[in-house]
Amino acid sequence: MKHIHFIAIGGAVMHQLALALHRQGYKVTGSDDEINDPARSNLATAGILPDVQGWHTDRITPEIDAIVLGMHAKSNNPELLAAQNFNIPIYSFPEYIYKIAGDKTRVVIAGSHGKTTITSMIMHILRRQEVAFDYLVGAKVEGFTQSVQLSDAPVIILEGDEYPASVIEKKPKIFFYHPHITVLSGIAWDHINVFPTYEIYLDQFRQYLQGCDKDIPLFYNAEDEEVKKLVASSAGHLRAIPYNMPKYHYEDGVAVLDTKLGPVEVSVFGSHNLLNMQAAIAVCQELGISREDCYEAITDFTGAARRLERILETDTLVAFRDFAHAPSKLTATLNAVREAYPDHKLIACFELHTYSSLSEQFLRQYAGSMDKADKAIVYFSHHALELKGLPPLSKEEVYAHFATQGLTVIDDKNELKDLVAQSLSDNSRPVCLLLMSSGTFDGIDWNNVCSQKELN
Repeated sequence: MKHIHFIAIGGAVMHQLALALHRQGYKVTGSDDEINDPARSNLATAGILPDVQGWHTDRITPEIDAIVLGMHAKSNNPELLAAQNFNIPIYSFPEYIYKIAGDKTRVVIAGSHGKTTITSMIMHILRRQEVAFDYLVGAKVEGFTQSVQLSDAPVIILEGDEYPASVIEKKPKIFFYHPHITVLSGIAWDHINVFPTYEIYLDQFRQYLQGCDKDIPLFYNAEDEEVKKLVASSAGHLRAIPYNMPKYHYEDGVAVLDTKLGPVEVSVFGSHNLLNMQAAIAVCQELGISREDCYEAITDFTGAARRLERILETDTLVAFRDFAHAPSKLTATLNAVREAYPDHKLIACFELHTYSSLSEQFLRQYAGSMDKADKAIVYFSHHALELKGLPPLSKEEVYAHFATQGLTVIDDKNELKDLVAQSLSDNSRPVCLLLMSSGTFDGIDWNNVCSQKELN
């Protein structure tokens, strides 16, 4: 039985990898200076929650077979220094995934946006077709109890990430998976704390493609001009296969694909999701599933958690929660909702939460991204700025950068709750509420806010 110790075990994917190894019979221990739910509850249920929080060098012994190092850990972390002193092998989680999945067929979904949805769609189709596979995905997916699974399955589906692997291995996570099949979904500048210019960010995907083995299939988004240029310049050694927007229409608010096999009703909506579906189907065909079976399997896919997730629907109100935080994601999500609910009053509420979104240098990228909303609201917390070590930001600066007529900018969560509740009180037509954030709007209970409309 191997003993694996996780430094920064409380991370979203880190704790899921720890649980997956625990289920496989490994001895798993870990440390972190803060562990919140759902990681805390999940680790406690499995019996591997650290007894006390913090870093403790006495947990590091020569008997440990490997360290998995999370991005949250700093270079001077005392447990990391102790492990280095004992010459214990140290891996970032993508390096360790590759170590234990080296003999599997590895499918890697890369790109700035759409990764979670494409990965989830592939997982859904494979499960419906009873194909054995492992996976790593960045969100909870309907029908799956965890977001990392490791077994003796011959295939593993990996959501790729361009963010650095760890403090001692600063190359992007996607560099370590060495795919047999890959997808490039789209490119839009993100993570400016690591990639301060668009060219530096773009170069990570260039290096990724150039580092892929010769002749592997690359399914790329032919609707994205940046992707097309990058594939033309850097993927000549790969079997590059484009995917495009499918033909579709709506019937009573339901998206229907117009295919050669006939009409196919699907449970997701929005052109970006239907485009993501083409990537997922292409991958599954490469894995041996017929197109007809892919269509049959995908019809009841409803999405991953917080990816245009419907959280409430009544006769007068439909509410969605979405992970959108980059400008391109906001635009795509707003377009999708407006397309599916053309007669609803669209109230779009966006939280500036990531380092990039709170940086004045990046804010200008959001210009016009919320124009499709009837009521556009942007919220940010001064506490979030302090936690990220960023300078103060004014509401006037945010308003100017978004360049959306009628935009309301708010920096107090109680004021935000009151404004949304007031906006929902309009009973002249049905309302669609769109909540977009990689955070939690400082813990606002949106179910309670939405219930006020039903009482009016």
